[in-house]
Amino acid sequence: MYRLIAIDLDGTLLNSSKKISDENREAVNRLIGLGYQVVIATGRRYYSAKMLVKELDSHLVIMANNGNIVRSSLDDVVLKSKFLDRESYLDILKEAKDHRLRGIVHVDRYLEGIDMVVEQDDLYKEHLRYLTEQDKRYLILPEKEIYKLDRVLAVVFPGDYEVVKTFSDTIGQKYPDRYSSHVLENIYIAEAMYEAMNPGGSKWKTLNEYAESIGIKREEIIAIGDDNNDVDMILNAGLGIAMRNGSNLAKSAADIVTERDNDHSGLAHVLEKVLKF
Repeated sequence: MYRLIAIDLDGTLLNSSKKISDENREAVNRLIGLGYQVVIATGRRYYSAKMLVKELDSHLVIMANNGNIVRSSLDDVVLKSKFLDRESYLDILKEAKDHRLRGIVHVDRYLEGIDMVVEQDDLYKEHLRYLTEQDKRYLILPEKEIYKLDRVLAVVFPGDYEVVKTFSDTIGQKYPDRYSSHVLENIYIAEAMYEAMNPGGSKWKTLNEYAESIGIKREEIIAIGDDNNDVDMILNAGLGIAMRNGSNLAKSAADIVTERDNDHSGLAHVLEKVLKF
């Protein structure tokens, strides 16, 4: 019997317009009403995720920044947080500079109204689409101030696929086990994006920790997502579901691939078939 359903946002619960379809909303609300524990597991920062799911009937546990910060949307209380240590943070910035990449730094300064920080230099304008598509909860700072940041949840590096993939490979070889990381492909701001986080920070690791804390076993979890940051939870959950529009890696890890994509309420359709509600 399944008791917990972990749902990704972009490309999964959300359609291409970043909205929850009526069918998906009704399905999730019915599941909540039936007593299922519904958890949002997203790469988005907490504030953004909370705004996107506010039309659902219940407050939710939101695992934001790929599980590196977990809050209850009822009162914004932090349930768990995982930060990059200072040495790892500085090393990733220096390595990125050698590859002519500039990171967008996700920080836990929620109560100050700040979620992201970007360096003010000749390259920062490349990130304006990422920033302006969001609300104004970000800072643009000079390099010396970027290096002083703490409570860092993640650093993301959007860019051309080959550049990002080469950077990812370099970090993996030079700093094995120093970071939890992945290369995202199903994104709208660039060809690809590399994300570096605390080595204990991933959707699955945090999801499993949370499930254990409330007495739910791995085999009682359904996880559904679409991109490479969802692979671990799709692979390890009791039932792993990938969206039809998902990356090849996500689909290869899944027990089920949805018949419909995220623009045709694939999430609602597959959960109705699996759970028969």
